Amino acid sequence: MRRALPYVWPILIGLLLAIVLLNAFPRLVGRQATPPVATSPPPQPAPLQSADEVERPAPSLREAPPMERGEGPASYASAVAQAAPAVVNVYSSRVVERDSHPLMSDPFFRQFFGDDAPRRQRMLSSLGSGVIVSADGYVLTNHHVIRGADQIQVALRDGRETLAEVIGTDPESDLAVLRIDLDDLPVIELSDSDQAAIGDVALAIGNPFGVGQTVTMGIVSATGRSHLGLNAYEDFIQTDAAINPGNSGGALINPDGALVGINTAIFSRSGGSQGIGFAIPANLARSILEQIVTQGRVVRGWLGVEAQELNPELAASFGLAAPTGVIIAGVVPDGPADDAGLQPGDVLLKVDGNPILDPRQTMSDIADIAPGTDLPVTVVRGGEPLEITLEVAERPTPSRPLSLEKPDSP
Repeated sequence: MRRALPYVWPILIGLLLAIVLLNAFPRLVGRQATPPVATSPPPQPAPLQSADEVERPAPSLREAPPMERGEGPASYASAVAQAAPAVVNVYSSRVVERDSHPLMSDPFFRQFFGDDAPRRQRMLSSLGSGVIVSADGYVLTNHHVIRGADQIQVALRDGRETLAEVIGTDPESDLAVLRIDLDDLPVIELSDSDQAAIGDVALAIGNPFGVGQTVTMGIVSATGRSHLGLNAYEDFIQTDAAINPGNSGGALINPDGALVGINTAIFSRSGGSQGIGFAIPANLARSILEQIVTQGRVVRGWLGVEAQELNPELAASFGLAAPTGVIIAGVVPDGPADDAGLQPGDVLLKVDGNPILDPRQTMSDIADIAPGTDLPVTVVRGGEPLEITLEVAERPTPSRPLSLEKPDSP
């Protein structure tokens, strides 16, 4: 036994060392560490706003010629010099009331004062950007930049400042139209955003974090982005040009200095730019601007149904070979669908002869139809196809706020 002792200790020490190494380096036995899962904060709700009937002439806009693609310039100073004067800072403020003493938030103490409890006012301010698009003084910005504001101030690059009038807003696209009364306004030209191509150079102009007007450069990363859950109607241009809090409502321009889109949102887990920004295309902004100015609101087509997407299991239960179309989960009383006889449980397959492949795109297509138009649809009820014609109505003001994730939201 004594002869074996000199050999036992080295073996024990070797085993202990092997255990320590395996625990410290699990890859030696093929084990992988599980990475942490990052989560993002929930979106904040946005309030609603409606506009009265108005009659105004359409704003006069400046059209930009088609951009010539070729060898890129060494500097974009000329494009910035052309567009930057038309990009403004938007300061919105609102007055809120709060109890003058912390004890007033306690119901026990408040019962002794009732409605006469002392209160004091406090001013809340937020910062964003905007773009002058007409010599008449019309300014495009984001709805979430000015929502709930009691006073809106616009500051130009040349040092002039003035109060702005809210002409109208469209929460469902997150656009708002302001008007300022100043002479000799710099005006940006609007490009045909349908011609924007992936890989085009894009410049973002705004006032990030309130440091002053700033220009960042990137490219058009994607077009036609939707299904993001930001707005009811989505058709975003994606860019990697840095967009940060304060940039919302600012301009996304091309190398010719023409407006490609209105910067509106970012995808970020830190709150700052991570190379994924979204802009509302100039063509969509133009359409909404003209409707708000001339009609006081955005007019959209509406069928009055609540739809649910089909998955393969639901499609099979309805006897459909493929999960195309949507299930009508609800019908608004006295709406167009109700008047035409559509029922909950019907499967909507075609609208105006076109198969429903993307429900959100179909909703956008219906929104573009003028109210009063007869619209044929194909539905399946009890396994039998039916052809029904509806009269499109005007979409009413939404009854619930939309979920928005914006770089300027608290």
